[in-house]
Amino acid sequence: MAATLKNFLNALDCRQIFYHEPHKPHELVLRKRTLVRFFLIFLFLTLTGCEQTQPSRSEFALGTVCTITLYEQGDKTVYNNIFSRIREIENLMSVNIPSSDISRINAAAGIEPVQVQKETFNVIERALYFARLSGGAFDPTIGPIVSLWNINGDNPQVPSREKIDASLPLVNWRNIELDAEKRGVYLTRRGMTLDLGAIAKGYAADEAAVIIKNAGISRALIDLGGNILIIGEKPDKKPWSVGIQNPLDNRGSVIGVLHTAEKTIVTSGVYERFFKENDRRYHHLFDPSQGYPAQTGLLSVTLVTGVSMDADALSTAIFVLGYAKGLSLLKTLPDTEAIFVFEDKSVRTTSGINFTLTDDSFRLQP
Repeated sequence: MAATLKNFLNALDCRQIFYHEPHKPHELVLRKRTLVRFFLIFLFLTLTGCEQTQPSRSEFALGTVCTITLYEQGDKTVYNNIFSRIREIENLMSVNIPSSDISRINAAAGIEPVQVQKETFNVIERALYFARLSGGAFDPTIGPIVSLWNINGDNPQVPSREKIDASLPLVNWRNIELDAEKRGVYLTRRGMTLDLGAIAKGYAADEAAVIIKNAGISRALIDLGGNILIIGEKPDKKPWSVGIQNPLDNRGSVIGVLHTAEKTIVTSGVYERFFKENDRRYHHLFDPSQGYPAQTGLLSVTLVTGVSMDADALSTAIFVLGYAKGLSLLKTLPDTEAIFVFEDKSVRTTSGINFTLTDDSFRLQP
């Protein structure tokens, strides 16, 4: 089915976007994003009739390939401004840049508060909001567990139970103290590490959208390694079509098509980053209460809403919570929909989703 869709798009001579990363040796599959959460989706856009568009631009930032498409209103200056802004955010919020606000906070854990830039403070505040909302299923202090498993690195491994038990007391969002007046952030225990990987990329997408709209551009696509944000509408006024990745197949294989207007679409799934040991798959979506990859019967969760930063955090939180608790949380949130893909290959959606299943090896449940 994916090949059929690709041929259809080629026949129309319209723009396509495909993601593929070859499997790495020793059964390690590592998505080059590689934070919060990233999501991820395989995206294709179908347009009625053909159109001439300005070339999109792709650059490596935030640990992934970021692609911006401004369509017929593309402008070099706007592209430059967008990628400059993305890198500003990366330099402030990356755990891998020693001079970033986040690295400075981590270095001072258990010692003293650190004054940070206003936007870093705001993103941390929002992260704590989702930590409270999800009962800790989303926890920005997950850093010690992430480091222990090293799924983002060259030598991922299953840690011993003793090492996990020693790290778990350092994972507790309640041990982040904020001083709004001084923009101070303090991790109260030595060894704690803040990691905004599951929310900062969404914030960067929202900021890119601000630049695009301020430039008067009416139609664009932001794709930050799979975090998708659509601006405007198609010329024929029909919904955009977004392919949802098959979490059991190679990147680019889809299970179905989401039909949507201007929204952000973010997926958290077991296929994004994982490794295998003794024939068992270990993915990067950790349960903060256990220190192990979350086992909730889900393969992926796709969030569809209006704010990419929120979708980024929520997709992780809801995956960790599982279907029943995640659905209960979703019902409390306005303008927020989801697609759930389960280990038994069933698919469920919330009531506001317009989704067409295209892979008959999966089944859509009411």
